[in-house]
Amino acid sequence: MAAYRPPHIPASDITPRSIYMSRRSFLGTAAAGLALTGAGSAFAAPLQARPGPYTLDEKLTPKEAVTSYNNFYEFGTDKSDPSNNAGDFKPTPWTVKVDGLVGKPKEFGLEELLKMPIEDRTYRMRCVEGWSMVIPWIGFPLAALLDQVEPQGSAKYVSFETVVRPEEMPGQKGLFQPLPWPYVEGLRLDEARHPLTILAVGLYGETLPNQNGAPIRLVVPWKYGFKSIKSIVRISLVEKQPETTWKNSNAREYGFYSNVNPAVDHPRWSQATEQRIGEGGFFKTARRPTLPFNGYADDVAGLYAGLDLKANY
Repeated sequence: MAAYRPPHIPASDITPRSIYMSRRSFLGTAAAGLALTGAGSAFAAPLQARPGPYTLDEKLTPKEAVTSYNNFYEFGTDKSDPSNNAGDFKPTPWTVKVDGLVGKPKEFGLEELLKMPIEDRTYRMRCVEGWSMVIPWIGFPLAALLDQVEPQGSAKYVSFETVVRPEEMPGQKGLFQPLPWPYVEGLRLDEARHPLTILAVGLYGETLPNQNGAPIRLVVPWKYGFKSIKSIVRISLVEKQPETTWKNSNAREYGFYSNVNPAVDHPRWSQATEQRIGEGGFFKTARRPTLPFNGYADDVAGLYAGLDLKANY
């Protein structure tokens, strides 16, 4: 894999954290509501969010890098394809069906989802390819949504499904597809209900850009980035371990659990270190040690007590 070369960003465009946080406070106060627009690369509106319980005293990845260097195969396989090809995607109107082993299956409209307890959450995000970012998400705990549908005692896992719109998502068109569609993902129910697991609806104080998974995506910060299904249309509670796109495509390289584990190398490269995007200068390849569970071991390691994390990767 070629080394990442972030886009040139003038120093004047990189907002110091103190100013950025002040701006977010202003947006949270000034935004009387959420104005949804379906045009362009995002619905591009400020989001009102309360301070969340999880933040980091680490430098944020520049917004331009977060929104221009993405894995979203529905728009293409190159890192720049999502930002280049997502302009025609329409994230509104939108619904998410929540069904399966639940007492009260329901289809939620986007407006209803945006009334959930939306919070600011700053998370480290680590890609299996060896790069990482620090992203200020806006979202709500997945558990809050699951509580509304009353999971049954037989539910052990949560499966997720993304939208299929080849007329708007050019990566889904053509004879030779990189992945089968729809993209599907899964978590154990206890992973899904963990307080760190959120459904994100925004980043950097605004609603999600199309290329970052508009209008709603999964964020599980202790797992590799391929466990971050985007543009979700269905969430189902099930008894058996669900299918996942990358495990089905290449089980040797992409396991169901996908917890960040620097002691388990990807078959084609080491996971011991990572490149923090935007760190050490835009065209340098400064690397840092990869942290177990992406630095969230104190919060989540107990979920895997007794589980062989080398066999279950």
